[in-house]
Amino acid sequence: MASLKAVLAYTTRTINTLKKNTHVVFIKRTLLLPRLPLFKQADGRLVNLRQSSSTAAGATSSEDSFLKWFLLLIPVTTFGLGTWQVRRRQWKLQLIDDLRKLTTAEPIPLPLDPNELNHLEYRRVRVRGQYDHSQELYILPRSRVDPVKEAREAGTLSSSGETGANVITPFYCTDLGITILVNRGYVPRQKIRPETRMKGQVEGEVEVVGVVRLTEIRKPFVPNNDADKNRWHYRDLEAMSHVTGAQPVFIDADYASTNPGGPVGGQTRVTLRNEHMQYVVTWYGLCAATSYMWYAKFIKNIKL
Repeated sequence: MASLKAVLAYTTRTINTLKKNTHVVFIKRTLLLPRLPLFKQADGRLVNLRQSSSTAAGATSSEDSFLKWFLLLIPVTTFGLGTWQVRRRQWKLQLIDDLRKLTTAEPIPLPLDPNELNHLEYRRVRVRGQYDHSQELYILPRSRVDPVKEAREAGTLSSSGETGANVITPFYCTDLGITILVNRGYVPRQKIRPETRMKGQVEGEVEVVGVVRLTEIRKPFVPNNDADKNRWHYRDLEAMSHVTGAQPVFIDADYASTNPGGPVGGQTRVTLRNEHMQYVVTWYGLCAATSYMWYAKFIKNIKL
């Protein structure tokens, strides 16, 4: 009993001291509102802490709401990117299939109309005539295109390690009366000079089947062509035609046009890189992870 009286007395003295030093005024407790002090400012006005706390709580709630919906943009954006990559993959697969159909279709006669040729890239055509081996051009460095290997390693970057050149030879079309450029195919580096492969320098009139190719624009980091040294790094039909006197018409001879000891035909690359499935998995994976984190943080109130 004495101890209780001592505690009550100490509590009373503490409250009285706080009233004198901090000007704290306690409002009457009600059933609905907790006891909150009113602080008197220097100018004599009283500040209701209950209203100040409500204002601060409202500001914090507003900030949390903004953060909640702002962070939701992350899974929404990654889901959209994943869906976009799904459509890109479908487009790429269709493009690859179209190219394969063009390069395996029944060959047609080479048209003379340049405007028609501009819409026939990768289309198989047939020409008859004879080569002018004295004006060979060399596009290098090039690695040999292996159709079986290309199909097996579609969507990857690979290299056999061996490089050489593609041999471009003017071809006089006897049925059309014009000279065009024919990519006879690949030769290794030690066989670039014509005298090293004389058996493959076919003479007389022959029939060649190939695919139409258009001129190329030099890509970044690709060296400029050097016509004086006969070193070509990309397909510039205007410059090649100026050097050889041929028309700016270019075809890649198919593999069946290969002559023993000569360049290996079929050097048309029709395989396009298709890495969209990797992007699909990446974006959808990020969407799933960030969606769970958002749900756990703002819906289940789990601290991560």
